[in-house]
Amino acid sequence: MTHAAPVSPVDRAGLRQRIDKALTEFLAGQRGWLTAVDDGLLPVAEAIEAFVLGGGKRLRPAFGYWGYRGAGGVDSDQVVAALAALEFVQASALIHDDLMDRSDTRRGEPAVHRRFAARHRAAGWGGDADAFGDSAAILLGDLCLVWSDELLHSSGLPPATVARARPVFDEMRTEVTVGQYLDVLTQATADTSLDRAAKVARYKSAKYTVERPLLLGAALAGAPAEVHAAYSAYGLPLGEAFQLRDDVLGVFGDPELTGKPAGDDLREGKRTYLVAAALETLDEAGREALLAGLGVPDLDAAGVDRLRELITSSGALERAERHITALTESALAALTAVDLDTEARQALVDLAIAATRRPAGQPLPRAVPRLRSGRS
Repeated sequence: MTHAAPVSPVDRAGLRQRIDKALTEFLAGQRGWLTAVDDGLLPVAEAIEAFVLGGGKRLRPAFGYWGYRGAGGVDSDQVVAALAALEFVQASALIHDDLMDRSDTRRGEPAVHRRFAARHRAAGWGGDADAFGDSAAILLGDLCLVWSDELLHSSGLPPATVARARPVFDEMRTEVTVGQYLDVLTQATADTSLDRAAKVARYKSAKYTVERPLLLGAALAGAPAEVHAAYSAYGLPLGEAFQLRDDVLGVFGDPELTGKPAGDDLREGKRTYLVAAALETLDEAGREALLAGLGVPDLDAAGVDRLRELITSSGALERAERHITALTESALAALTAVDLDTEARQALVDLAIAATRRPAGQPLPRAVPRLRSGRS
C-alpha cells in the first residue's frame, strides 16, 4: 500500500519555490510595463500579484511537471516557467467564476470584483461602484488569460517545443471556458441530472486541473502515444474526483480551510453531483425543500444546516465519498499500465491522494471504505 509522502509532491525538486519564482519574475516585468503606460494601472498589477502569488496549491503546474518528468523530460527552469503559465489560466477562471457566482471572498480575501468596487467607493468616484468592480474583474480575468499565453511563449523553451505543446494548451483553455458556460446554463435551466452535473464538472474543472496539465507536460517532453493515453486514463477520473471533493467542501467544508463562507455553493445554487444525487433519492417533500433553499443568496446558517441535513439523509454525501474513492482508485490503476520514471510515478500517486484527500477533522461517512492507493 502506498501513502502520501511527508514531503508534498508540489514541494519536491524545489518545485513550489521555482514556480513562485517564475511567477514573481514575470509579474515584476508586467508591473513595469503597466505602470509605464499609466500610474492608474498600478492597482491592476497589485491585484493580480496578490491573487496569483498570495495563494493557490500549485497543483496544475505540479501535474504538468511530474507528467513531463514521468515521460522522461529533463528538468529545467524553463520547463517550470512554461508550466507556471497554468496558474494564470487558473487565476482567470477563478476571477470570472467569483464574479458570475457573486462570491464575496476567495481564499479568505475579497474577491477581485469586490476589491475594485471597494476601491471605487473609497475614492468617491462617479458611477456605480459594483458595476466598476464587475468591469474590472472581467478585464483582469481576461488579462490573466492573455498572460498565460505570454508566459508560455517567453519561458525560454525552444519554439519547436512550445509549438508541440500548443494544441493541448489551446484546447484546455477552450474547455474550461465552455465548461463555465455550461455551468451558467445548467443553473439557468435548473437541470438537476447527474449526467449534466458530471459534464459540467468535467469541462469546468476536472480536465484543466489534471488531464490537460499532464498532457501539456507529456507534449513538452515529446512523449509517445501510450503515455498520453495513460495520462488521460489517470487524469480524467482523478480530475472528477478532485472536483467532487471540492463540491463536498463547498457544502460541508470549514471556512477556515476553504476561504469561503460555509454553504456558499448552496446559496449560489450550484447544481453539483451532491445536489443531483440528493434530488434523485429524496421524496417529493425533500426535493421541494432542497430546491426551495437552493440558490437563495441570503440563506442563513440554519437554512444551510437544513439543506446539509437533506443532502446527508438522502445518502448523497456517502455516495459522493464512494465515488471519489472509486474514481481515485481507477486513476491510480492507470499508472501501472505504462512505463514511467519511478520518482515521477510516485509523485503522481501522491498528488492523487493529496488532491482528493479529506481535510483533517472532516469525518468519513459511515460505510465508506478508506482509500487504497494501489501500486506504484
